[in-house]
Amino acid sequence: MNDPKEARLAAVLDVSRETFDRLNAYEALLKKWNPAINLVSAPTLAQVWGRHFLDSAQVFALAMPRAGHWVDLGSGGGFPGLVIAAIAAELAPDLTVTLVESDRRKSAFLATVSRDLGLNTQVIAKRIEEVEPLGADFLSARALASLDALLGFAERHLRPSGTAFFPKGAKWRDELAEARKSWSISLKTHPSMTDPEAAILEITGVQRV
Repeated sequence: MNDPKEARLAAVLDVSRETFDRLNAYEALLKKWNPAINLVSAPTLAQVWGRHFLDSAQVFALAMPRAGHWVDLGSGGGFPGLVIAAIAAELAPDLTVTLVESDRRKSAFLATVSRDLGLNTQVIAKRIEEVEPLGADFLSARALASLDALLGFAERHLRPSGTAFFPKGAKWRDELAEARKSWSISLKTHPSMTDPEAAILEITGVQRV
């Protein structure tokens, strides 16, 4: 693998040339749409593979789903949900990915990328609180809300047997301490591959206390 940006992702997941082609096409669409609707911050646009693609791919690598229903909340530019769908097209073709994004322009972007890349997705352009319970086997949200709020969304949209994956930044321990005042959870923490101070929280058994 001669491309260093692809090599970093290949170290996380064993995928074919077709998956890299999908992600390259996704990158091109992101750069085309971003000036108009600000899908990602300008400084990170030049670092899409490390800052966004790899950051999302590591969530898929932790879950390694084979089938089922993955729900991504507040998908924005598609992280991690659209990257997960792009990888799943090869590694988990029976996985359905639902992207929930209330911003109409961003949801239009998600639908366009999904169509152009031939991904198995559904895009819901509503507020998370207004969406009927989705019964997710896997649930994700990145840079969306506090952990306390995310657990409220998980209570609504995650199956009792399901698993949530929430990437969190340097203050994740503070968020966890605050959330545990209101919630009982089973937790595994995983170090982030893209930020030494960040973590991915793997959560099951969400119950309000």
